[in-house]
Amino acid sequence: MQTKLFLYPILFIGLFLTACQSGTTTEPEPTEMSPREQMLARADSLELDTDYTPPPGDPLSHHASGFAKILCSAVFVTGLDLDFAAENIGYFTAPYEERAKLTDRKLDKENKAVHITLPDGTVRTAKYYGDQGCICLPVGEEKPFFTPKDISSTLPDPSTQPWPMGDAHSDDPIPEEIDIDKVKAAVDSAFARPEGMTAALVISHKGRIIGERYKEGIDMHTQLESWSMGKSLTATLMGVLIQQGVYELHQPAPVPEWQSEGDPRAQIRISDIMHMSSGLRFRAPQDPDFDPSLGYPDHIYVYTGSVNSFEWAATRPQQWPPNTVGRYRNSDPVLTNYLIRLGVEGRGGDYLSFPQRALFDKIGIRNMVMETDPYGNYLLQGYEFGTARDWNRLGMLYLNDGVWNGERLLPEGFVDFVSTLAPAWEADGRPIYGGFFWINGNESFPIPKDAYYMAGAGGQLTIIIPSHDLVVVKLSHYKGSRISGEDLNKALALLMEAVPES
Repeated sequence: MQTKLFLYPILFIGLFLTACQSGTTTEPEPTEMSPREQMLARADSLELDTDYTPPPGDPLSHHASGFAKILCSAVFVTGLDLDFAAENIGYFTAPYEERAKLTDRKLDKENKAVHITLPDGTVRTAKYYGDQGCICLPVGEEKPFFTPKDISSTLPDPSTQPWPMGDAHSDDPIPEEIDIDKVKAAVDSAFARPEGMTAALVISHKGRIIGERYKEGIDMHTQLESWSMGKSLTATLMGVLIQQGVYELHQPAPVPEWQSEGDPRAQIRISDIMHMSSGLRFRAPQDPDFDPSLGYPDHIYVYTGSVNSFEWAATRPQQWPPNTVGRYRNSDPVLTNYLIRLGVEGRGGDYLSFPQRALFDKIGIRNMVMETDPYGNYLLQGYEFGTARDWNRLGMLYLNDGVWNGERLLPEGFVDFVSTLAPAWEADGRPIYGGFFWINGNESFPIPKDAYYMAGAGGQLTIIIPSHDLVVVKLSHYKGSRISGEDLNKALALLMEAVPES
């Protein structure tokens, strides 16, 4: 800052002397900034004087941690071949280019674990723990720091119940106003190119499945990598607690680490966090000014660090005042999951089984696998595995304004909240984010602007189109995400022709 203050007078004097020599006093022409430059300049003007501490540890060890977890989940949750998974799955927490340095991997079928040995001899291990999926353990540890729990649904066999509470198909004819041939063409388009690796597609209209297909080896029961669609699941669980009276949407977030006198973070509201505008200093690769030279990003560390991820997020300082700058950072869904745990346990409830009892059993989801850190904290910023039908059920809950079988699970106005452009993102000139849901404000999909969606790395999508009473779920293997996305856009365009507006 001192350098800037010193240079500005020199620049002014230079301009003044030049003007005097020419006999004029013309002003210098203003430099026009791009939208990105304007956005960054705005953020810079609001930045607070706080320090940044990068995550500790060796980045390659973190990559190995992520890789071990990805392989473990692919084999023991999804049922994929280890080598196929190593080539095609989960680049987000184990970049493809880093995998060439991590070729010493071992699948331990007996103990349901994957071990990755680094060049320096360090071993990173991820182990399968049933309903908590796979957990990457800290170096030298043989088990997590909590007792994993079996979580079973109270629902009957899904084959005995009609969709959506079960999986039995309806024999009722498709409504005449739907062009079923174009729906079939849309499904064909989504699977047009094998290299897109589209794994599952489920289309429902007014709660009725009108299109469905799976890649060879995948079926309606296969739990696939879902990544950041878990952020929208996080929003849903918070919505359930708000409906139950545990929290209010716009109250200051009662994070224990923020309650010291004078702590500015005490002003951050739950709604600010859900808008991805808490303002915490938490680096993410999606940041428009991301600089890799500053170290391993916090955004990924809360997946791979094998630490208490809730504690790491809660102890980050403020970068901006809340509700002023919108940034896609995992600090915010991690903190929301922290609040969910505090809210459930604060009233004497069981945290690990809460999602199944309070949400999944209500809407027909029997076996969503949600993974934790070694401390038993759900990492629902992206470590969850669901079937395409289960994600469609969740989308239907939103299409029905948070009501299921006559019971209001989400508070009135909550669906509008998550699907409306967040104020800080609007101020940044990016009309793309709501409340842990993306919105179609820049029409990135060939569907109406009222659509909003859950999105996960590698091409995972649950799209809600209220104007057409549609929910579209597309899941794919990470490597084919670009092509799969192109094919889906063609499918969506056909679908808009096939299904009339409501």
